[in-house]
Amino acid sequence: MVFSSRSANAAKAQRNRRPTINDLACALGLSKGTVSRALNDYPDISPITKQRVRAKAEEMGYRALSYAQAIKTGQVRAIGLVLNLGNDNAHRPFLTNFIDGISRAVSRENWTLTVATANSEDDELATLTRLIAEHKVDGFILPRSRVEDPRVQLLTDAKAPFVIFGRIPDITGVSYFDIRGESAMCESVKLLAKQGHRRIAFVNGGQEYNYSRLRENGYRQGVTSVGLEIDESLIVSGGITKAAGHRLGSALLNLPSPPTAIVCALDIAALGVYRAAAEKGLDIGSELAVIGYDGLPESEFSSPPLTTFSVDMRYSGEQLATLLLRQISGEKPEALRELVDAQLIQRRSHCHHDHSDEESGSSNV
Repeated sequence: MVFSSRSANAAKAQRNRRPTINDLACALGLSKGTVSRALNDYPDISPITKQRVRAKAEEMGYRALSYAQAIKTGQVRAIGLVLNLGNDNAHRPFLTNFIDGISRAVSRENWTLTVATANSEDDELATLTRLIAEHKVDGFILPRSRVEDPRVQLLTDAKAPFVIFGRIPDITGVSYFDIRGESAMCESVKLLAKQGHRRIAFVNGGQEYNYSRLRENGYRQGVTSVGLEIDESLIVSGGITKAAGHRLGSALLNLPSPPTAIVCALDIAALGVYRAAAEKGLDIGSELAVIGYDGLPESEFSSPPLTTFSVDMRYSGEQLATLLLRQISGEKPEALRELVDAQLIQRRSHCHHDHSDEESGSSNV
């Protein structure tokens, strides 16, 4: 009786046992070394063999132990993302799609994503330092590039691979993925000027972020390209919340010669401008034109719906992860850079529409 109970337990343990690389090699009729090299994508193993090994590994439920794999390859097959949630919440609505895009890209390569949060710049740097020291990840995605970005120096000194979502003034040795926000601001001004606007204001984001520098440059380029003089009183910054957009919008609309159109570097600020316009009794679209940037879901349901430049955050996440994995595999950071355009979503906030049910138009800019 005792014997049969032990036999049953042994059989159960055998069924529940985690498949090993030896089990996988036996099932395939290959050597353990060949299987290991196929799983780790060594170039001396044929694509057919790699595919066969991976298919069998999936079938058997084989997963390499991360610590054993790290010893063999020096990699833990994980990338890191440290999110600083302490500054503002303008981009929090995008995090789900952004993280989903990263996860999709790393999962395709059987890698994982390690996400950590921080509440300040110092906390963010400390978290990056800890992840490096503990060998928890093989590289990092840095969201929201800054004009002065200490993360870049930290990771460069540590020789840790990284890719930035955005650009920095000095891109030497830096890999990045970014959206041409400056082009969107320039096109916004041109679109408004074409409709007859001559006093076109600009509500920028936080000056510490590099996107603000680029988008202001784009706005200025747009103003000069349509033959208008740049009026510094029409340029304000710090619009990273609805409250800030409301405050800055009110200041602009209370000028002796107020703007008839406002371009916003962020949708969240544009929605604040809506409130400022309402307080002045101005009708958005017919009496004050407003254009935003981001494609914030809330902007579609504002009244009137906000004309904006939409950014595909899921695609952005996928591309960032792909560039980082290529860098970790040995490609040079300078060769891993990508710029794409935002998509103009024309709604009703930038011009008067006689037909409220007219469909929105869109184009890539």
